[in-house]
Amino acid sequence: MESLIPISVCMIAKNEEQYLDECLRLLSPYGLEIVVVDTGSTDQTVDIAHRYTNNVFHFDWCNDFSAARNFSITHATHDWVLILDCDELLEDIDRVTIDQLIRLHPQGAGMMLRRNPYTSSGNPNGIMTERVARLFSRQEYHYRGIIHEQIARIDGSAPDYFSIPLDCNHVGYITPETATLKATRNLELLLAELQTNGPHPYTYYQIGKSYTVLHNHEKACYYFDQGLSFDLDPRLEYVQTMVESYGYALLAAKRYHEALNLENVYAEFATRADFPFLMGLIYMNNGLFDQAITEFQKATSFKNYSVEGVSSYSAFYNIGVIYECTDRPVEAQKYYRKCGDFPLAQSRLHDLNL
Repeated sequence: MESLIPISVCMIAKNEEQYLDECLRLLSPYGLEIVVVDTGSTDQTVDIAHRYTNNVFHFDWCNDFSAARNFSITHATHDWVLILDCDELLEDIDRVTIDQLIRLHPQGAGMMLRRNPYTSSGNPNGIMTERVARLFSRQEYHYRGIIHEQIARIDGSAPDYFSIPLDCNHVGYITPETATLKATRNLELLLAELQTNGPHPYTYYQIGKSYTVLHNHEKACYYFDQGLSFDLDPRLEYVQTMVESYGYALLAAKRYHEALNLENVYAEFATRADFPFLMGLIYMNNGLFDQAITEFQKATSFKNYSVEGVSSYSAFYNIGVIYECTDRPVEAQKYYRKCGDFPLAQSRLHDLNL
């Protein structure tokens, strides 16, 4: 039997004693090399890291997350690296299947499933699920961006993404208060980068995301719009997410009619469930209910998605809401039942059955 391709787990850390022990404990049974780069901890982070690995290194913090990530990758023994944060707790990993996928995508970037318990995510269950690119060959990829760093092909070509059977729970950013503090910190760094290095679509994208967390939707719209003014490759993950984030910012700013302009990029961006779901919301907010139902139904036909629910219960729930609001309770109940135990749907079924 052919041996598994070795993988190094690379992490950067600063004052992460709250989560690091549990993170490394969950990693230890899988026989992965662990590399921890500390950027100046004053708590027990370094001591905890040494309990699990001898590969603990120091990096002088320079307000550049990509520089720290790339430094950690240079200390890996193996070419294939898995990037984790200290507050990402491994739930499951299928090493055999991952090995098969690596061999199928030798120049690809594997996307793991991350569950974010953001209480401000708008999800009544308090969970937002997303896929993030974290497994790749260091011969093919490196990091770019000083904050909310992203992987990029070293040769400049578009990444080849593939999903991997690896799930984790992201236990940071749990409260709106911590999210606000981090967004404020990030915004300061990003605005400084914009001033120093000039306009760049990814910088605009991250500034827009920070303003979204801070509920300044008008500024979020402005920076997303600036980012999308460049000639961009729609295959890039962050470009897809920026278009979707722009649509949600327009809705949050009540610029409903303007959001309809995203129809013009439908062909390029309806590659996963998130975009038709967004278009469903846009049509819904413009009173175009038949078009909205069509888009929500389209969303349920996609296997790929970024945010949990857009291809299932959230789409069915919105169809149910449209039917209920247009005085078609039987159809509404049908779609609410498709939502499983989704709390909002269960509440509507209860009220309709009274």
